[in-house]
Amino acid sequence: MSHWRRYFSELVGTAALLCAVIGSGIMAEQLAGGNVAIALLANTLATVFALYVLIETLGPVSGAHFNPVVSMVMVFRKELALHLLFGYVLAQLVGAALGAWVAHAMFDLEIWQWSVKVRSGPAQWFAEAVATAGLLFVILRSPSGKASSLVACYIGAAYWFTASTSFANPAAAFGRMFSNTFAGISPADVPAFVVAQIIGGLAGMFLHLLLKDKDPSTA
Repeated sequence: MSHWRRYFSELVGTAALLCAVIGSGIMAEQLAGGNVAIALLANTLATVFALYVLIETLGPVSGAHFNPVVSMVMVFRKELALHLLFGYVLAQLVGAALGAWVAHAMFDLEIWQWSVKVRSGPAQWFAEAVATAGLLFVILRSPSGKASSLVACYIGAAYWFTASTSFANPAAAFGRMFSNTFAGISPADVPAFVVAQIIGGLAGMFLHLLLKDKDPSTA
């Protein structure tokens, strides 16, 4: 129980992030008149703004991971104690599902849903590996005090330069499978996304290690 504040921070942050992703997707789809590019742009902006705010406000409490791959890498780097990893990941997954359900409730949709949106294939999986590698690289290379803005900017860009729209987060994939809306993903497609994200996260960490000695200020 001594770590409940950190776990609760991860739960609230991940729930808020998924609520922003899914809720903005619902609103965008309703208002964009069938223009998918406009809907994606609105979805991107809401996610970027929410991510920046959540990292700034909850970072001092838990580190603002909101992402099991980030937590795993922080354990590897000894920046998060191994015995906290299970609690972090559980909080992130529960928060992700709660975020989806809150978004549905706000838009008067059926709370419990399964997505039927197919996101599969080698290009999508490779995109997730690239997106997650970039995310971990940005997190690890960010100068002190700048992670919130750099991570938010990177995710905003990756929404558009990756074929998968940059989930880059197993908790996000988990939460989004509960929403048959703009941001959803079929449950059958989630495991491959998670594997790609883990591989990408490790690649991002090793890329950082290769460059670490070149910039001592971010090592």
